[in-house]
Amino acid sequence: MEEEEEQHLIGHDSGSESGPMVSATVGRAMTTLLSANPKKLQDAISNLHSPPKIAPLTVSMEQSLWFLHKYIGEAAETGEHLDQVLVPILQHTLTTRESKRGSNVLILLNWLFQDEVLFQVTVTNLAAVISRRDDRYVALGWCILGRSLIEYENVAKNVTTNAIREKYDVILKIFCSCVTHLLSIICKGSNMHEGFELPTRLAVAAADFILSLTVALTRKDLPSNNITKRQTSSFVTAKSQPLNSLVTATNDRDEDTLRKASELPPSLELKFLLWNNLEELITLVKKLTAWSRKSRSLQAKGLERVLKWLKELKQHNSSFQDETELQMLKTGSLLLTSCWKHYGMLLHLEDHKISQQHKELLEQYLSGIQFYADDQAEEHDASKSSKSKTINFFLNCLLLLLGRLDNEQFANAVTEFGSQVSQVLISQLRYPDEEVINGAISIFKAVVLGTNHTLSKRSLGDVRQMDALLPLLLNLLDERDAAAKAIVKLLAEYCSICSDSECLNEVLKRIVSKNVAQRRNAIDFLSDLIHLSSGSTNTLPQACWQDVANHLLECLGDEDQIIKDQAAKLIPMIDPPLVLSTLVDLSYSTQESVQISASTALVALLVNHKHNPEILCLLLDCLSKLSQNPDSGAVIGTKEGSTLDADRLLKLLSEWAKHVEDWHVVVGPLIDKMLAEPSNALIVRFLSHISEYLAEAVHIVFNRLVSYMREQKVIDECNSKWKGRTDSKSEAMKHEHCLFNRLCPLLIIRLLPLRVFDDLNSPLVYGDLPSNSALRENRQINIEVSDCIAALMISRALSKSEFEDVRKLAAELCGRIHPEILVPILSSELEAAANAKDVFKIKVCLFSFCTSLMVRGNSAYKHPNVFIIRKTIHQILSWSSVDSDEISKAQHGCIDCLALMLCTEIQSPKSSKGTAIARDSVLAYVTNQLTGDENDSSFESEGGDTVTGATARLSFRLCMANVLISACQKISDAGKKSFVKKIVPCVIRSIGEIVEPDIRAACVQVLFSVAYHLKSSIFSHSNDLLSVALKSLRDGSQKERMAGAKLVMCLMASEEDVVESISAGLLEARALLQKLSSTEPSPDVRQICRQLLVFLTSR
Repeated sequence: MEEEEEQHLIGHDSGSESGPMVSATVGRAMTTLLSANPKKLQDAISNLHSPPKIAPLTVSMEQSLWFLHKYIGEAAETGEHLDQVLVPILQHTLTTRESKRGSNVLILLNWLFQDEVLFQVTVTNLAAVISRRDDRYVALGWCILGRSLIEYENVAKNVTTNAIREKYDVILKIFCSCVTHLLSIICKGSNMHEGFELPTRLAVAAADFILSLTVALTRKDLPSNNITKRQTSSFVTAKSQPLNSLVTATNDRDEDTLRKASELPPSLELKFLLWNNLEELITLVKKLTAWSRKSRSLQAKGLERVLKWLKELKQHNSSFQDETELQMLKTGSLLLTSCWKHYGMLLHLEDHKISQQHKELLEQYLSGIQFYADDQAEEHDASKSSKSKTINFFLNCLLLLLGRLDNEQFANAVTEFGSQVSQVLISQLRYPDEEVINGAISIFKAVVLGTNHTLSKRSLGDVRQMDALLPLLLNLLDERDAAAKAIVKLLAEYCSICSDSECLNEVLKRIVSKNVAQRRNAIDFLSDLIHLSSGSTNTLPQACWQDVANHLLECLGDEDQIIKDQAAKLIPMIDPPLVLSTLVDLSYSTQESVQISASTALVALLVNHKHNPEILCLLLDCLSKLSQNPDSGAVIGTKEGSTLDADRLLKLLSEWAKHVEDWHVVVGPLIDKMLAEPSNALIVRFLSHISEYLAEAVHIVFNRLVSYMREQKVIDECNSKWKGRTDSKSEAMKHEHCLFNRLCPLLIIRLLPLRVFDDLNSPLVYGDLPSNSALRENRQINIEVSDCIAALMISRALSKSEFEDVRKLAAELCGRIHPEILVPILSSELEAAANAKDVFKIKVCLFSFCTSLMVRGNSAYKHPNVFIIRKTIHQILSWSSVDSDEISKAQHGCIDCLALMLCTEIQSPKSSKGTAIARDSVLAYVTNQLTGDENDSSFESEGGDTVTGATARLSFRLCMANVLISACQKISDAGKKSFVKKIVPCVIRSIGEIVEPDIRAACVQVLFSVAYHLKSSIFSHSNDLLSVALKSLRDGSQKERMAGAKLVMCLMASEEDVVESISAGLLEARALLQKLSSTEPSPDVRQICRQLLVFLTSR
């Protein structure tokens, strides 16, 4: 009958419905047991001796207990998992964590653990369910339940836990198999926030479980060691599995490790399991460190030190010799156990117990440090090393303990123990171990600054603690050691958040100390202070920063190179207005070392602020002020005369310019400053050093200039009013200011590279001028209607009311305009000016075209409208003129223009080949006009004027000779040979055909210019040239004889190969010169002949 009741109670009916019925029964049983009153549940367990009577409508607590017992027992036999039992338990643990009914789980587990078989199957399934069930809520409940089992003594209140206590060591061993899976949860359980890792709730629970487990492995008084194992329940008999087989089944990842563990005494077995998880501890501490960095800076420091110790421990014990393996294993595991007992306890993320006893622990750790610090007896090295490690252990514990306290707890701890902590730690700052010093200074800093968390947007108001300790700390800055290094960092951080400047002033006094160690420590302090304050809103008062800046500038003259170099690196990080003026002065110091350091710092400062044009403007102001009074600064030594060599400093800015990435930000303000200070030559010189970079943002430059020049479009009456007179000094200054206002935009344009004028589609440069092709055919282009750079320059060049300096510069700059735009405009303007005999405009047009030929070369010369310019030049050269009159000056411009056209033509690749002269070339035009004797009806003969058409023709031909003479002076080296090949034979041949003596003399003069200016290229023509010269001396007019004598002199002074070539003809020359030196009627010719004769005789 009892068997039938048991079968009915469990639900083992035959048929397909048995599975769901069992699950439903398990669910009802677990609900009944977990929701029961804890006291009633314990009473039910105590009174459970036989299967209860079956109630038809309800399931009693006793029935549920009996059912659970039978269900787990059968699962142990069949090997089925217990998820239907364990998952409700884990869910109940999670939902009733802070409830009184949460103890029901421990009551049930303690009852199940009393049976060896049930214990083994329950704990084994519990260890496996977390990896089998991919459910974060199950995992969270598991971590909470597991920690409760490990810490049952603190969790279970008024609950019987005798079976848990008895099986405690086995529970720990089985739980060790779960550490690897839990670590994977921890490693994946982080969220990034503002660049920091923050843990999830599950990751926190998993970390706390591992900490509880590993700390439990360090216990010496395990509860199970003091309890006699009890017999199993009277209503179940089962064979107990051997303990070793159970552990092997649950943790078989390292058979060799377990073999070593089996060789250890039972008292060391759990400690070795802790050692076996050393790698897992390292991984855990890494994650805890990452999680602490955002808000628990002090604890993060402690964690970093613990992590370093764990790694060193692993490395030191990673390999053993066979004969000492067991002993080393014991030593390593014992060391890890003794330290981890405290570290693990202090690392819990959720543990109110530690917070409640933090004062007791604080006293304990301080006493430990004090004890070992007071032991000053002479010790051997091994003992000193052991002592350092022990002190480091206590310091680590202090860091972890103080780092985990909340703000209120930490403040209370500092109030109560602050002086004691300071006294203990001060003594450690002299300890000969850098790690001890670093640990002590970390705690000391937290106490002094009054916070164990990361400082952010706060300042330190209470300075009493530091005021009391400052003298002691400053004394530690007399040496260069680890203590001084640590104190420097502490004082720098303190000063970076403290509004009181006493500490800063005390350290700054050491900048001028005779002790180099004090000075180096002071400069290190300033370095840390500047880096800490960089980008911070909690900066020092401006007056303090000025003091810092002044001391750093003084350090540029320090005799210690290390201090000098460090100051040069720090000055660029200071607010520029605080240092720039003095830095410019120091850049001109008579001490070369100071000059170099200041220049280096100045360039670095500009690079740091490369996109801040205000700093550049400030630099230019400082340099301008210094240049106006170069002897004003005490740091400025004697200079060449009284002029400041500003270019030496401005050239340094090329290094700054290389680092500028966005010139659009910089260029605009610089141009504005130039326009605002048009008479400041320093700005122009500065811009000249960065002209290539200005082109990168040329549209900004031109936009500023167009707007500026448009406002000046109609010149004031100031020019005409002040022209030729200055009524007073103030009026003269106004006149000068007006002049520079008009010059300024043109000076900026002159700085720009030529390529900025190449874009014909640029509206800022050319406006609508490219679209005026129809107007060009009528040669009527109205440049006044276009507001663009080209039109504005041309307008200023052609304006008669403009300042002369402005007109000249504008005319020169017009030569940069693209020939497609410039040449049609100039040909039109020049033709109109020639028709009106407007000499002013003629000179402007000719000058602009000459400039265009020089900068644009063949592209300007090849323009079709150049023919119109040549025709107009012919017209102007045919005018009658008197020396030095305006027409004569215009004709000189025509000569230079034709000479440049000729040079451009000859230098072109096509014309440089051969000796033939193209019919339509400028060279053909010039030589034909020079050598042709026929009359030209185009030459005027003004009525009543004694000057005839023939005289005008003669004057015109002489102009052609002057064109060739001018070309000799202007031709480039690349075109010299081609020029000589084309000109010399043609002129020599024509001399014998020309009737007019003055023209023949002019031709000889052309040959003289060729020989004088192109002497390296005349070798092949040297004998012909000598023949022409001798013929002119023998048969020519006075002018011909003079030109011939000069040609002979030039040939005799030529290169050796030329002289050797003409040596045979020099005999004839000698005889002729002897004759002329006595018979020549012209004194000038006679004198030069005598000089040549003396020269020939002396050779």
